[in-house]
Amino acid sequence: MDFELFLFLLTLVTGMLWGFDRWYARRRRPAGAPDPWWVEYGASFFGVFAAVFLLRSFLVEPFKIPSGSMIPTLLPGDFILVNKFAYGIRLPVVKTKVIDLGKPQRGDVVVFRYPVDPSLDYIKRVVGLPGDYVEYIDKRLRINGVTVPLERLPDYVMPDRRAYRIQWREQLGKHTHAIIWDESAPPYVSHRMDFPYRELCTYHRRGLSCSVPEGHYLVLGDNRDGSSDSRVWGFVPDENLVGKAFLIWFNFDDLSRIGGFE
Repeated sequence: MDFELFLFLLTLVTGMLWGFDRWYARRRRPAGAPDPWWVEYGASFFGVFAAVFLLRSFLVEPFKIPSGSMIPTLLPGDFILVNKFAYGIRLPVVKTKVIDLGKPQRGDVVVFRYPVDPSLDYIKRVVGLPGDYVEYIDKRLRINGVTVPLERLPDYVMPDRRAYRIQWREQLGKHTHAIIWDESAPPYVSHRMDFPYRELCTYHRRGLSCSVPEGHYLVLGDNRDGSSDSRVWGFVPDENLVGKAFLIWFNFDDLSRIGGFE
């Protein structure tokens, strides 16, 4: 079951128990009588469940990074916080946007419901905005005909310390961040799915080019040769956006990672 739905049901049930006790049962209990079990183990938790549900639905939500697709920005095991209102207020459970507070900017790190299976949450970096023409040729990114600046950095040692990767500093809009390449990986997309607006993308041996449709975003992982992203499964619809990732709040293996990131 979707955790947000589960939390909503807990809040609803405990809220009904709290209301029943507050406005009916409590007035009929003898003075000094102990609370019944359904109050002690149900209604008394209503405030806690309601606070967590509202905080998680409208303000911030925690996530754990499960894979290496966003290395070196985010590592497996990082616990992050996501701003849920950065791109608008959505009704919990049904996910319908009711207030529009902004749009993703090029370079934002976003959490979204995976278009292929919306029960899964993915995290990637926004590269293409609606209406953009994005090319990824020979591992170089071009947006609307302009090559994205890269600055060479020292080679990156992978977390398992078994491999090195070529590392670059990339400038996407106002965001400056590091990306990595696997020098042995080919530039073309070896596996791709059928997806909505597939006809807007052209694949060839040197990479691909895509026109981003309205209401959609093209996203890539910072680990460019180790990420399943828009190159494989297509564009992210606006309605799939969950929020903007902005803080690493814990990592069991490396406390120095706690803090903000680009």
